[in-house]
Amino acid sequence: MMASARMAKQPCLNLRAVPMTKRLGVIGAGGHGKVVADVAERAGWPQIVFLDVRFGEGDRAHAHWPLVAVPEDAAANGCDGYFVAIGNGHVRQQWCEWLQDNGLPLVSLIDPAAVVSNYVTIEAGVLIVAGAVVNVDSCLSVGAIVNTRASVDHDCHVGPYSHICPAAALAGTVRVGAHSWLGIGSQVKQGVCIGDDVVVGAGATVVSDISNNLTVVGTPARSL
Repeated sequence: MMASARMAKQPCLNLRAVPMTKRLGVIGAGGHGKVVADVAERAGWPQIVFLDVRFGEGDRAHAHWPLVAVPEDAAANGCDGYFVAIGNGHVRQQWCEWLQDNGLPLVSLIDPAAVVSNYVTIEAGVLIVAGAVVNVDSCLSVGAIVNTRASVDHDCHVGPYSHICPAAALAGTVRVGAHSWLGIGSQVKQGVCIGDDVVVGAGATVVSDISNNLTVVGTPARSL
């Protein structure tokens, strides 16, 4: 089943209000996980715990938050929502689908310092970090990441489990496929289509469509 078919689309405003009794479980205790936990705390989640294989190795904390279990024991830890904080898009998909298959709620997180139009469609498992801008009538598919100070302009579509890295910029009507990675400071011309499993190098300028499974670098961006 395609990942996007699993998720009901939801308007972003529904994602900002978090009841003050909620506990969030974050799968993945790495550097990206710390960013996720910090965003969640700033977004109003009062209790945040990590679920990671390191628990089985004896670790009981990650940075400023407790590490309480391995991910497979998520259901036993009384969380009201879960988020997958794993940078690799294919692995992130596996854990997001595992949560869904086990009836555990996959949530999205929006930093209060992000600027997100009321008319953006945001699927579950999406992260929008501080300083990011997402403009009107864009769509962020399941598991997508819009990182620090990234910009997604009007009518864009970011595919499942893709990552718009810090300070990357998409002009209007750009389409990004699944599992793609747009590197830090890259920029994409309006109307361009980027395929699945594409890597756009740091600082690259994409001015024409990019086929699936390519790595492109430079200005203008060219395949390696």
